Amino acid sequence: MVRPFAAKGKKRKKSEKYDRDEDAEESTSPSKKVMLENEPDEEPAKEDFHELEGIPIAPKDPKNDSNAGVIFILERASLEVAKVGKNYQLLNSDDHSNYLRRNNRNPGDYRPDILHQALLAIFDSRIAKAGRLKVVYVKTEKGLLIEIKPYVRLPRTQKRFYGVMLQLLQKLSITAAGKREKLFRVIKNPVTQYLPANCRKMGFSHSSDKLVKVRNYLDAVKDDVDLVFVVGAMAHGKIETDYTDDLLAISEYPLSASCCIADICKDLAEKWNVG
Repeated sequence: MVRPFAAKGKKRKKSEKYDRDEDAEESTSPSKKVMLENEPDEEPAKEDFHELEGIPIAPKDPKNDSNAGVIFILERASLEVAKVGKNYQLLNSDDHSNYLRRNNRNPGDYRPDILHQALLAIFDSRIAKAGRLKVVYVKTEKGLLIEIKPYVRLPRTQKRFYGVMLQLLQKLSITAAGKREKLFRVIKNPVTQYLPANCRKMGFSHSSDKLVKVRNYLDAVKDDVDLVFVVGAMAHGKIETDYTDDLLAISEYPLSASCCIADICKDLAEKWNVG
């Protein structure tokens, strides 16, 4: 009988202790209480989905400011958002083929992976690493124009890239983490208003009758002229623009956007003696 009574007594003392703790908390000074209330319950997430860290690919070289640079324009990119189930998603043929067929759409036309591969070919090139890339513009099938800074750290995986593009289309811009600079942003058309006055604009299409070797063509262009390359980022068809000076074909065979860009960057690096 003594043991249960002792246990019961301990519980009473424990409860009395909690009462004393509560009284002590209530007697805390108002200034300290305000500080406690203002403290966040959890640490903020280190990585926000629409905030990317902008890291220059190479240290900025003052010599490159006076040199000619290159601008890429990727036309007819497949970037479209739709509500699939309960969430908004970036439509692509791999994940939404059934949804697209139910809505009488061709899954083969929804290929944002082509844009991802083309961007990787640009930002992984020696031209970009040497700081000669000025900017990249992307124009979607719906006519939306997107600007991408030359020193953005591009997502390497398709899933991550799709998520970033989804955030971009919803928020219209993506800023660098801890900075105010916009790495991706939707801008007004037409793209020609953003191009340098002294530039050479070249479009590329397999359907062109003008078959050239890129290196020979580039050698005929002066070294102080900025170069603008227009490449299609779609699965089928050809680009139709009215602002290019030339429409060229660089192979007898149809090439993917990433392969075409890789060839262009290789010949351009040789022209500019970029190691």
